[in-house]
Amino acid sequence: MKNQQTPPKKTFKMPSAYTILFLIIIFVALLTWMIPAGQYSTDKAGNIIAHTYRAVAANPQGIWDIFSAPIYGMIGNDKTEGAISISLFILVIGGFLGVVNQTRALDDGIASVVEKYKGKEKILIPLLMILFALGGSTYGMAEETIAFYPLLIPVMIAVGFDSLVAVAIVLVGSQVGCLASTVNPFATGVASQTLNISPGDGILSRIVLLVIVVIISILYVYRYASKIEKHPDKSLVFAHREEDLKRFALNNRDEVGTKMTTRQKLVLWLFGITFLIMIMGLIPWDQINEKWTFFVSFTKWLQGIPVLGSLVGSHLVPFGSWYFTEITTLFLLMAVVVMFVFKMKESAFVTSFLNGMGEFLGVAIIVAVARGIQVIMNDGNITATVLHWGEMGLSNLNSAVFITLAYIFYIPMSFLIPSTSGLAAATMGIIGPMGKFAGVDPSLVVTAYQSASGWVNLITPTSGVVMGALAIAHVNITVWWKFMFKLMIYLLITTMIFLSVLALL
Repeated sequence: MKNQQTPPKKTFKMPSAYTILFLIIIFVALLTWMIPAGQYSTDKAGNIIAHTYRAVAANPQGIWDIFSAPIYGMIGNDKTEGAISISLFILVIGGFLGVVNQTRALDDGIASVVEKYKGKEKILIPLLMILFALGGSTYGMAEETIAFYPLLIPVMIAVGFDSLVAVAIVLVGSQVGCLASTVNPFATGVASQTLNISPGDGILSRIVLLVIVVIISILYVYRYASKIEKHPDKSLVFAHREEDLKRFALNNRDEVGTKMTTRQKLVLWLFGITFLIMIMGLIPWDQINEKWTFFVSFTKWLQGIPVLGSLVGSHLVPFGSWYFTEITTLFLLMAVVVMFVFKMKESAFVTSFLNGMGEFLGVAIIVAVARGIQVIMNDGNITATVLHWGEMGLSNLNSAVFITLAYIFYIPMSFLIPSTSGLAAATMGIIGPMGKFAGVDPSLVVTAYQSASGWVNLITPTSGVVMGALAIAHVNITVWWKFMFKLMIYLLITTMIFLSVLALL
């Protein structure tokens, strides 16, 4: 009789974000059969007018409605604006990044920085963390960081630090940037579009938050690095230091000396200028100061010049009034500029642009699927009822308490829906309007959501970026949690205080 092998035990595997969101759509559709239908009156701009709730006829959603919800989530209908503008922007920025990555300007740029500071590696901690934070804050830098771990880990171990320092420089740097996203299209962009506000609304306060959390994070990592430099046995991974020395021996060190070409340097400049232009375009200058109308006047003057005005384009929008159409156009234009500056072949450009779009296709689709939740709620006439319950519940809460509760709400939700885009599209349509009842600006609700999401993504085992980085460094996630524990507390308290103070101003 042959020995029968014991079948491996089946372990629970977390379903994908698509499945979770579709299950939520089904659940919300069931709610339309149970929750009373209602509506609010709105002003000319479409904003809800408080205390105008009234009951209306029920419209329960069925099977066809469930499956058509993601479709209408993308293209929109008479009750819900589609996600097509943000999805298209995500695809185009993916194409832009694909073209830039084809030049290897970002990879070789980081490598040249490491090479430049050889022998002064401690300076790399603040320098690189700032660079990664800027990447996270502006374009949601995450998966792109995986390439840098094999580069930094040998360097950090060789100079007396450990693999945790290398992982922290990249992972903490990029994710605190996402925590304080300024114009990150996958967090700030999706959330703002859901609330029909500009991604530039609240940007100044988010820049302040970015500076604060980056400083806290740099000091934390720098202090740990300094401690183990003097006392190597204090390292949390000291037990396998000998293995790390063999595993990450300086064999890879020779790969660091990559020198950037002039074209790559120009691409890096164009990369930075592109995001600078986007930020300039999104900041509402006339709302900060009603006399700051320079960009409006300049645009009118430019378009009034014969021939040149027509050549530039009649649809040119002044800085301060940009939205997704304008920033999508910007990234498409700059991708073409990068192609010409780098002297890239047309075939290589098209391939890299389409490949870049392909990498972000899942994100673009998930936004539409998540928006389908709002479609079901609006078509089922229960959105206003949920808001009405929130209005009654928030009537005695001040703005600081609401924003703190909103922040806390988004922490478990970020574990449930790891996709920042999906989380924003799925929930912001409810939480944002609730904030108005508590006197909280919609842009601050966006900040609370992305702060919680960024905070969770520093440690969550559902993040491919976190688990991938730890796998490369051969670090157990429980060790990472131990390393991050105090920093997580500092960031949690700092963010909650920051949000509360802004809500009270």
